[in-house]
Amino acid sequence: MDDLPDFSESGLLPNGDYELTLSELTHSLLVRNESRTNWDTAWREKLVSNLSIMVNQLWQIGINEIFVDGSFVEDKDHPNDIDGYFECDLKELASGRLEKALNAIDPHKAWTWNPAERRQYRGYRKKQLPMWHIYRVEMYPHHGQLCGIKDKHGHELEFPSAFRQSRSGEEKGIIKLVKERT
Repeated sequence: MDDLPDFSESGLLPNGDYELTLSELTHSLLVRNESRTNWDTAWREKLVSNLSIMVNQLWQIGINEIFVDGSFVEDKDHPNDIDGYFECDLKELASGRLEKALNAIDPHKAWTWNPAERRQYRGYRKKQLPMWHIYRVEMYPHHGQLCGIKDKHGHELEFPSAFRQSRSGEEKGIIKLVKERT
């Protein structure tokens, strides 16, 4: 099942929220784009496999509002990674209980957003979080805070708004992950 429209002329998923299960994502044009000869299906499958590990961990602790974006949902043959965010309770995040619960499940203990934990990766200027080094996925908690990304007018955005615009400011689509349909 693929309810995703084709990419826009500028290579973006058209504006909107597209609900997909992990299985539907794996079989969507974001992973298997037969119209492109250089489309790196194997890499995209690996990214979704890694994403599914992290998403299942979030579901295990009761987090259900999970979104993915970044170059993965653009018309780019080989995206570097998958970016995403999930909605969570501020008290759970601030107390450290969220991170502790996720790391109790994750064998790599990769869940942290502490800037001091970021490490350099060969060929990249930006230091990356441990989850990126292990999974090539970055999932950020969202509880209504600003995210550091600005709109074309210079106003700082929350993740939901920031993830729905391209670097040029054009509106784009985003994937909302949902549990398997019965």
